[in-house]
Amino acid sequence: MDGTVLTVTVLFLTSSLGLCSSDTYVLDDNAGLGRVFDGIGGLSGGGVSSVCPSTSWFDTLQHTGNLKTETSLPWAFPGWVGHGKNWPYDFPDITAAYVVNWILGAKQYHDLDIQYVGIWNERNYDTKYIKLLRYTLDKSGLEGVRIIASDNLWEPIALSLLLDPELSTAVDVIGAHYPGTTTVSEALKTQKTLWSSEDYSTFNDEVGGGCWARILNQNYVNGHMTATISWNLVASYYEDLPFGRDGLMTAEEPWSGNYVVESPIWITAHTTQFTQPGWTYLQTVGHLAQGGSYVALTDGKGNLTVVIETMTHDHSVCIRPPLLPFNVTSQNATFQLKGSFASIKELQVWRSQFNFKTKKPSFFKKLTPLKLSNGSFTLNLAEDEVYTLTTITTGQKGSYPDPPPSARFPKVYKDNFNVRNPPFSEAPDFADQTGVFEYYINLTDPGPYTFTLRQVLTERPITWATDADQTISVIGDYQWQNLTVTCDIFMESVKTGGVFIAARVDKGGQSIRSARGVFFWVFADGTYKVTNDLAGQTVLAEGQSGTRAYGWHTLSLTVKGQLASGLLNGYPLWKNAVVLNPNNGWAAIGTHSFELAQFDNFAVVAE
Repeated sequence: MDGTVLTVTVLFLTSSLGLCSSDTYVLDDNAGLGRVFDGIGGLSGGGVSSVCPSTSWFDTLQHTGNLKTETSLPWAFPGWVGHGKNWPYDFPDITAAYVVNWILGAKQYHDLDIQYVGIWNERNYDTKYIKLLRYTLDKSGLEGVRIIASDNLWEPIALSLLLDPELSTAVDVIGAHYPGTTTVSEALKTQKTLWSSEDYSTFNDEVGGGCWARILNQNYVNGHMTATISWNLVASYYEDLPFGRDGLMTAEEPWSGNYVVESPIWITAHTTQFTQPGWTYLQTVGHLAQGGSYVALTDGKGNLTVVIETMTHDHSVCIRPPLLPFNVTSQNATFQLKGSFASIKELQVWRSQFNFKTKKPSFFKKLTPLKLSNGSFTLNLAEDEVYTLTTITTGQKGSYPDPPPSARFPKVYKDNFNVRNPPFSEAPDFADQTGVFEYYINLTDPGPYTFTLRQVLTERPITWATDADQTISVIGDYQWQNLTVTCDIFMESVKTGGVFIAARVDKGGQSIRSARGVFFWVFADGTYKVTNDLAGQTVLAEGQSGTRAYGWHTLSLTVKGQLASGLLNGYPLWKNAVVLNPNNGWAAIGTHSFELAQFDNFAVVAE
């Protein structure tokens, strides 16, 4: 018999003898139910967020084609939407049409049913645009697509909805980012569905799992939020980029195939394996007397799922917002089932123990079913635990083969992009920071450059972050110091074209504008430049190169110690440029502006 069940049995005995006290919590539907559960989701790399209706979170990651309930939250818009301005609301009809056509295209080309659409990630909203978006959706036969606003703070959107009946009619869900499990009175007064439409964003170690366990329960207990969406779904980007490993699991080494199913996956399963969107929270949810929280949900057909968490403060800190002090201690908790649940005789039990002291966690373990006495059961709850007690019997801990071992990015790497029918548009291992680099077929070039990688974005988007004015895609090992980068390049802008290869690139993401490294540029006007930064302000060397558009050139950059040298078409063009910093970073390719340019036969040799 499982040791935990023995402990529970002893508690029953000692409690009946008056030797052990226990706080009692009632789970009852006699007075009605709470809000409808909308799901737990993950945001895919800042692009599309998904509220996940599957019964197994791990299965969802393995079978994303089954996702049918999704949200499109724009983080950026095409430049033409704003007619050259970094603002999407000056021409609201154009922006609304773009969003609606994206939704229609998602269905037509990818069979995705987009059921919710946002406004603009963490930026100001425009009431005229929201109303026009609602009108455009309805006119396009998308009456069922609901609008979320404003994917920022609770205010001022909540007050705007209270003051503007037409706006209130247009908006179905108030979505807040990183709400700290609380809401505001105005949001409750709107009687709208409330979501934590972006949350977590925390390093996925055990403390990150504790953060996720706490907020999944307390977002509803404290803030009446019926959906929580993690930023992000899977950490599948270089760890040294901003927010490294801020995903529910980690798969950041496509070159090795290694992945790690982190603790947040199993914490999510405590809810998603035993509920579905459309289930309803009980009104009788809340905090435990000695810290922690509990929620209960029902399908309205007799099934009941109870999720309990006892995460301590220091073991459940999220990246934001700041977490005020609170105490959690071991406790005995008795739950009394009433109403339609009073006749339940047995509950399945699943438990996760973080075991921070022993550093031997146990996640999502099935225990012996719990027999109820007169609709009552008692648990001995230790610190930093998660329990699910449920009538659902189909739960199972997903299994997966051992992943390949982790490995550093190979020191010798080559890619000629010769893929006739690529499964994805982007080449493996490259991580676009600005711009879009895609596989390309030169139908007019039957020679050695038929298959290339092409930067295809020709106009600066309406951006969410302060992106660079240049396009750049990084690749490799951030710890690289001494290396040679070689690539064939082809400029397509006759007068203003420019491309670069780079080494020791030290920044990415929303910090890309200030990235430093060694950047070897050639231009269509016949010049070259070597700079210590992506912005091109710190010049290490410059001169004539003879390079022109619509001709292939081979660039080679070698950086060793504090010296850098460059070859053009196999011949020295410059040498011994002094590089004081940075000491390490990625390799990269890119363009001088948002322009068409091609790359082929990319290679790196690192020491």
